[in-house]
Amino acid sequence: MAGICCGVVGEGETPTAIDTTSSRPSRRRTLDLLPLKLIADMAVPPPAEESRKRPKLDLPSRDCDNVLDNSEESPPAEEHKDEDDVLASDDVVPGATIVTEATEEASLEVAEFMKFGITSVCGRRRDMEDSVSVRSSFSKQGFHFFGVFDGHGCSHVASMCKDRLHEIVNEEIHKALEDVEWKSTMEKGFARMDDEVQSWSHGNQTYNCRCELKTPHRDAVGSTAVVAVVTPDKIIISNCGDSRAVLCRSGFAIPLSSDHKPDRPDELLRVQAAGGRVIYWDGPRVLGVLAMSRAIGDSYLKPFVISEPEVTVTERVEEDECLILASDGLWDVVSNDTACGVVRMCLKAQKPPSPPGSPGGEITPDGSDRACSDASMLLTKLALARHSSDNVSVVVVDLKRDQRQGSGSYPNDEN
Repeated sequence: MAGICCGVVGEGETPTAIDTTSSRPSRRRTLDLLPLKLIADMAVPPPAEESRKRPKLDLPSRDCDNVLDNSEESPPAEEHKDEDDVLASDDVVPGATIVTEATEEASLEVAEFMKFGITSVCGRRRDMEDSVSVRSSFSKQGFHFFGVFDGHGCSHVASMCKDRLHEIVNEEIHKALEDVEWKSTMEKGFARMDDEVQSWSHGNQTYNCRCELKTPHRDAVGSTAVVAVVTPDKIIISNCGDSRAVLCRSGFAIPLSSDHKPDRPDELLRVQAAGGRVIYWDGPRVLGVLAMSRAIGDSYLKPFVISEPEVTVTERVEEDECLILASDGLWDVVSNDTACGVVRMCLKAQKPPSPPGSPGGEITPDGSDRACSDASMLLTKLALARHSSDNVSVVVVDLKRDQRQGSGSYPNDEN
């Protein structure tokens, strides 16, 4: 898998301070905009970094690992652009490289061909904490795995989820043999993932992460996780934290997960019943620290912050168009309806039909799907144009049933 980080504020530009009077949850503190850098490849574990989801710790400042400075290669972008210009131009994020992948199964008669695109952007943050995992036909049944993980405190828990969660879920699916009970299967998978993180945080094992050299607070690190398992007839969403999954069906946005915010009424009662408190410090936070009520890791906040996911199982129908998974860097500033509208705009662009038996859509020389790639990229551009202050990671999955024959079509947008 690969990801990108695109510069939005050039080296010579004057940073714009975030307006702390705004009620938007994404603007949780005043930050100076910093020069952004291009992440070479998400296959390298993301670097350690400071989290926006807890008060700032007195730790040495950290810069992104594995980055290439593109300030000399690309001119600085304009600080303010109209939304219509954002969607119509390619120069909002200078030097950007869309990083997507298209899957191809060994036998199209057994596994459905899935087209998807990925964009993962550092944005206005100093470091990159998000990780994205896409595993085509990760199980013997030909199921597909998509996951977005938004780390806090450091990047290593998100990286561990990227490397291991699909393997754990696959093992749990195999245990179920023929009839998979998805709720218990995904809950067991998340619990095992959390146990591995807890074992790591209390042990002497090392992980390829720079925080190992700078902070002993391993138990103060965690990650959200929104995971989709796509089967021929179902979409299974498991969510733990404030990332989100949204399905676009017949032109309408259908949320398949609900954000785990500490002030969500049922989550507030659960935290209080466990003996914890939700304190409003620059927004609602568990014990005044964490701005979400569920996450993998964060052992110092247990049992108030739990790793149990909420699982939804949705039957696939012919009217399903696309699935969007993204971190809260997108959802803090872009609504579900707007996100679906942007993706549909890209997927409706018709290309010449492919020969029967071959995957539909325009495939670039690197194997990416052009439409899904454009959709994920435009969503990140829109989030940055609306001044999202967080990392932004987006996965777009094309769900059209007839894409294997290259005749997939999208209805005219009448909404």
